[in-house]
Amino acid sequence: MHWTIEKGLVSRETIDWIDARYRGYNRGEVSELAICGEMVQMYQGLREAELRTAAKDFFAARIEHNLFPEMLALVEELRGKGVEIWAVSSTNDWVIEEGMKRFGIPAERVLAARVEVKDGIVTDTILDIPTDEGKVASLQQAGVSSPDAVFGNSVHDAAMLAMARQAFPVNPTLALLERSLKERWPVYYPASVAPA
Repeated sequence: MHWTIEKGLVSRETIDWIDARYRGYNRGEVSELAICGEMVQMYQGLREAELRTAAKDFFAARIEHNLFPEMLALVEELRGKGVEIWAVSSTNDWVIEEGMKRFGIPAERVLAARVEVKDGIVTDTILDIPTDEGKVASLQQAGVSSPDAVFGNSVHDAAMLAMARQAFPVNPTLALLERSLKERWPVYYPASVAPA
């Protein structure tokens, strides 16, 4: 959201609207589900090709340097063994699909917040917002009802972690760490973020 605003991809009116909604989210007045949907709807009227280019630039500038080498190696090893791997996120599909290219996960195995695109133009019609229990629903709709393993870092991944045969919280937020302790899920910290 902040990068989009900095780059001037959306109108001043849209910036004011999403900023007010995000402030409401931070105060607990806007739900996780609502804000995740609105952060995709804010691009309505733009060309999808423009957003894919922006997602590529954003990922390279702000996210790629934070990828955990251990996770890249694990996914590569699992893919090499023929394991079917899915990525599930409440972030928009343009960013997640771009990021999953680094992991060799194809777009058809990405479940992310997305809106309908008509004639190459982004609409405000929500197709999916996988967050909280919605991540489980999105996986089940894709035919994945009992994954062998799930990795997550946020409390909004907890329902998805709970559906797995083995849950792996990775560099968890405080809320997910607390849930992990209750559930006895083994917590993993990659070397670059391991607590002292």
